[in-house]
Amino acid sequence: MQTHPVLRYTIGECSLGLLLVAVGERGICAILIDDAREALVADLQRRFRRAELRECPAAGNSRFEQVRRCVDDPSQTLAAPLELHGTPFQRKVWDALLAIPKGTTTNYAEIARRIGAPTSSRAVGAAIAANPLAVVVPCHRVLRSDGALSGYRWGVSRKRVLLEREARAATGDDAAPERAERGISRISLAGAADQE
Repeated sequence: MQTHPVLRYTIGECSLGLLLVAVGERGICAILIDDAREALVADLQRRFRRAELRECPAAGNSRFEQVRRCVDDPSQTLAAPLELHGTPFQRKVWDALLAIPKGTTTNYAEIARRIGAPTSSRAVGAAIAANPLAVVVPCHRVLRSDGALSGYRWGVSRKRVLLEREARAATGDDAAPERAERGISRISLAGAADQE
């Protein structure tokens, strides 16, 4: 008998709309933002087709509260373990995103160079779009090469708000300890087969 992984998820409000936080066996595996509850659950089910989803209340949920604080206040750092599901290329891109300091931005071509795939800007863009951990894996810090805001899975207006908050919070802030604490060593790297 084949067993399906169980994901426990919580939906509640944050400053950017509705926030969904899902937890797997090894840590937080999805942080999604939307205005519609149904869209959040559908997105989670699409990302984890084989998983059994179980909703948990937001009240008293410490992991949900930790994530909400990080979304609402860029000075906060998430201490909970992360569980990323993706291909090796996606995980490499997401690792590069984790190295972008708060209050700064980069572009798709620079991420491609950092991961040793300088001609793969489009593939980098696709990997960034597949990021399951909004805000915590900071895909919002990636701009077009001309510095303009580009598409963001959770909406360009949310991206703008996040960047403005981080820019204000980073004034006089040393981001190095935060980067080290959220580095790849804290992430459980699950294979691409896990997401089907």
